[in-house]
Amino acid sequence: MDKRFFNLFNLTEDQAIAILETPIKELEDPSEKYIAVSHLINFDSEKTIQALIRAIETSNVSEVDERIVRRKAIESLGRLKAISSLPTIQSCLKDNDKYTVENAVWAIGELSEEIKSSSSTGVEVQEAIAAVLDQPDQIYRVIIQTLVKLDYKPSVDRIKRFTTAADEPTRSAAIAAVYRFTGDVTDIGQIIQLLQSQNVNSRRAAIQDLMDATYALAIPDIVKCPVSVVFRLRGIRFLAQQGMESGEFDFAQVMPSLDAAITDHPRSLNLIHSYQKTPTLDELMSLLYETDFGICYLATQTLLKEMPDAAPDALLATYKAEAYNDYGAHYHIIKILGWLKYAPAYDLIMNEGLFNPEPQFQKSRAAAAIALGEIGDIRAIPALKKVLETRIWDLKYAALIALEKLGDLSGHPIAANDTDALIAARAKARL
Repeated sequence: MDKRFFNLFNLTEDQAIAILETPIKELEDPSEKYIAVSHLINFDSEKTIQALIRAIETSNVSEVDERIVRRKAIESLGRLKAISSLPTIQSCLKDNDKYTVENAVWAIGELSEEIKSSSSTGVEVQEAIAAVLDQPDQIYRVIIQTLVKLDYKPSVDRIKRFTTAADEPTRSAAIAAVYRFTGDVTDIGQIIQLLQSQNVNSRRAAIQDLMDATYALAIPDIVKCPVSVVFRLRGIRFLAQQGMESGEFDFAQVMPSLDAAITDHPRSLNLIHSYQKTPTLDELMSLLYETDFGICYLATQTLLKEMPDAAPDALLATYKAEAYNDYGAHYHIIKILGWLKYAPAYDLIMNEGLFNPEPQFQKSRAAAAIALGEIGDIRAIPALKKVLETRIWDLKYAALIALEKLGDLSGHPIAANDTDALIAARAKARL
């Protein structure tokens, strides 16, 4: 688990526990307690686990701030995989607050390996979660996903009721679970269709559900889904590894999909948004900041097709004003400057893209590699070979594509021995 973003406050374990156990009315700001319980994820100790359990068991659930802290305490115990807290977490499955129930179900899912290995406790907990499906007004998606994680096949009849749910993410999860438990492929096409939903959350959920179903045949459809490349690559990589390990297909069959996703040109996507009237240049700049990447990709396509001459100056201006600090727009601008083959942006792409050290801008590094390949300046070759030494798989994959575009395969023999099977296979494919 990546904990880079958890340690945001300079508190010791004892300080965090002390704040957590201070009545909210005695704190200057109620959010201090939430900060403390969030910070305790950094301390995997019995002292912390017991403090989190006490927070759950002694919270005044009539107070909204206390309920919020209680939910976070449940989540933290799940992240710490504290199996000793299972009875306390399980008791929360009957809570009147559906968000507390959701966190309890999720936390139990994080303990799935330990639970499945216990023949008596395991069945009891699994059935307790399945029973939540019979309760009204719950967040059923996470319940269904957790039952799959726990591999609780006796829940399949309860889950089938949700394969026609009005809520798209719930319906998608239920169809995936039924497929996983029974092998019945009848409705799997409905999840594929949701990859083109107008609802961005449904699109993202569909990718996760295809992963949960281990339905590797969906890889070409995931490539075309207009969501952030992070979601698509996560799904494609997982399913590619599953398919290759099972012998369902080899790397040569999945390479075109991986190449298309890493390259991430809007022409490889099925764009579901449209304009009644073409936006102005300024409006298109604003659209690059949207959280629904489908909207951003349409703006990208419009800039490339209809405003290639005016776009560079506008992109650099919005970058200087805002995008340098917005990881979504940052990614799109780096990529567009590459597609436009805008050579004056070489230094920006190299320094603030390829070698950007901030974790939230990681996907911009792969975008920069692709952009440098598009610009075609051979000065980028040493830098692209250098990033082959990193541990970031999509960056290395993008660097291989860029180096090929620049006509240099000298780094491929080393990459062919990479510990990442996909990187090694991609390098060998061009040797």
